[in-house]
Amino acid sequence: MDETNDLMRQRKEKLNEIRDAGIDPYPHQYEPTHTTQGIHEKYQDVNDAPDEKNRVTIAGRIMTKRDHGKSSFAHLQDSTGRIQVYVRRDGVGPDSYLIYRRFDVGDIIGVSGVVFRTRTGELTINVDTVELLSKSIRPLPEKWHGLTDKQTRYRQRYADLIMNPEVKEVFQKRTQIVQAIRDMLNEQDFMEVETPILQPIYGGASARPFTTYHKTLDQPLYLRIANELYLKRLIVGGLERVYEFSRDFRNEGMDRDHNPEFTMLELYQAYADYIEVMALTENLIANTVKKIHGTTKITYQGQQLDFSPPWQRMTMIESIKEHSSFNPETLSEDELYTKALNAGIEVDGNESKGQIIAELFDTYVEDKLIQPTFIYDYPIEVSPFAKKKPENPEFVERFEFFIAGMELGNAFSELNDPIDQRQRFLEQAANLEKGDDEAFMVDEDYLRALEYGMPPTGGLGIGIDRLTMLLTDQYSIRDVILFPQMRPEN
Repeated sequence: MDETNDLMRQRKEKLNEIRDAGIDPYPHQYEPTHTTQGIHEKYQDVNDAPDEKNRVTIAGRIMTKRDHGKSSFAHLQDSTGRIQVYVRRDGVGPDSYLIYRRFDVGDIIGVSGVVFRTRTGELTINVDTVELLSKSIRPLPEKWHGLTDKQTRYRQRYADLIMNPEVKEVFQKRTQIVQAIRDMLNEQDFMEVETPILQPIYGGASARPFTTYHKTLDQPLYLRIANELYLKRLIVGGLERVYEFSRDFRNEGMDRDHNPEFTMLELYQAYADYIEVMALTENLIANTVKKIHGTTKITYQGQQLDFSPPWQRMTMIESIKEHSSFNPETLSEDELYTKALNAGIEVDGNESKGQIIAELFDTYVEDKLIQPTFIYDYPIEVSPFAKKKPENPEFVERFEFFIAGMELGNAFSELNDPIDQRQRFLEQAANLEKGDDEAFMVDEDYLRALEYGMPPTGGLGIGIDRLTMLLTDQYSIRDVILFPQMRPEN
């Protein structure tokens, strides 16, 4: 820290010297004509003789600087890459060169000059004008020792992006992933919409909400845990295909694949059921993977994944039978309870048979699902918004899909019976009264919407952060969120 403070003191002295010379170290505007990537592409055949027809103007951050008396080499970095610049006293003039010598690694500058190739073959700009655009008073981290700590990189994402170009590529791909999904949904006549983040009644998922307060309305509000109920209101209103990339907030723990603030894609299609949504899902994901990688086969954390449809399909019961030594359908509630205890699952005896089955699935199956797999037909107790299966009302028409041992999406044949939905709301409200802080309240306005009539509807939610983890080969969700939630620094 003392060394950093000393370097900052020296830089502030240079800042004052630049100001004393009548130069504004933080000017308002600059107009580059090229990017570094554009220069490398356009002038790849240039020779070692500077030619005025190859004149460019660029702006970027100094990443290296080597002064040699009356000349200096530096590398500038902009949003597209790096390029070398050659600054000579005779080229820019003695006054400008004197100021340039006060520039440091980390400063943002603009240069104009002609492109040539040095004797070592490196494409370079022979600079004849140089301008300071922003004086950096804090030294950049030293790449190999100063910015390898993950916690520091997450807290100081700005420095992480400067020092680690591969990080920028991750977030560029994240944008491409979202755009590929948006393009395909738009082509299929889905309409992108926006729904409230601040909600008077939270719902659409089982999660603990964040609570805030609106002074003018004199009422508590909640950051949304899901946008499901609002999107289905739009289905009632006649918007038959809708989707939203939504920021959701859940007041829960943080780990490798959980962040309290995250991004979901949710979509709803009238007159579809969960089987039709399965087909939409695998095609949507496969198309996105191919757009990003040029193929549906990728590697994630050393595992080969193939996203080509059709994906594997198993009921929840079938998957437990395959990955354990028992058939949960043939066991009583007490026997399932004993199985859960033996598997190390925390149960207190108040769980229903369906809840225990879901816990057994999480324990025995989830991390075994490496290739893209649909798990469908869930117990009704863990699926309050899905339609019952006509032939077995203890289960509902719901699926989740799993890849590389992670759950990435959740889908239903949406419950549109207002009587049934009210009963399930009341069961949730009873659980809330008993202390279940992930249960939710009765939403009377949503029930009123259903009473007007909602057509048969298929719904889908996909975790964009986890999908980005897969398609950029990142182990942690924090590596695909620009500013992940962190504990206090001190």
